[in-house]
Amino acid sequence: MKNVAIIILAAGESRRMGTPKQLLKVAGKSLIKHTIEAALDTTAQHVVVVVGANKAQVVPQLEGLPVAIIDNQLWQTGMASSVKMGMAGLWMLTKDTDAVLVLVCDQPHISALLLQQLIDIYQKSQPRLVACRYAHQVGVPALFDRSLFDELLSLKGEKGAKPVLMSHLDEAHLVRFEKGIIDLDTPEDYQQYQEGCG
Repeated sequence: MKNVAIIILAAGESRRMGTPKQLLKVAGKSLIKHTIEAALDTTAQHVVVVVGANKAQVVPQLEGLPVAIIDNQLWQTGMASSVKMGMAGLWMLTKDTDAVLVLVCDQPHISALLLQQLIDIYQKSQPRLVACRYAHQVGVPALFDRSLFDELLSLKGEKGAKPVLMSHLDEAHLVRFEKGIIDLDTPEDYQQYQEGCG
């Protein structure tokens, strides 16, 4: 079995939401806790959570959870810095990771079932990339083989892991995740999500 780790990017300031979206209630718990619990309910060896802008409010949500918390003090430079900090934090935990599964914490429909499906595909056929497909686009959650770690570590700017994913799209195994298009960026997004769940 290959060693897979999960990195959850939760360092953004939620500027458009106006309040830390990591703390929004989803299915009776905070969005960050919902995402972490899904990650922990997989066969991943380690779960790393990258915090930043709202860490004073976010970190208490992680109390008692078996995750490594990494503080990204460069969060203002963009999501790429969180990917790199997550990778560095993982390196401090273990040098034996074969793949990382990168998540963001604003997709309320992420589930352990979906994440485990991505891991299982990797374990079975070992593609360099396993990513999600929704609404004519490809994105996270996305799993990157160790052979792509150097590219993840050389990322810059706002885009997170997307440039690495797009430059190796022809090698990617894609999984349908139609509700992946729903992310909570604005109060309107959250209201629509709540109405859809009501």
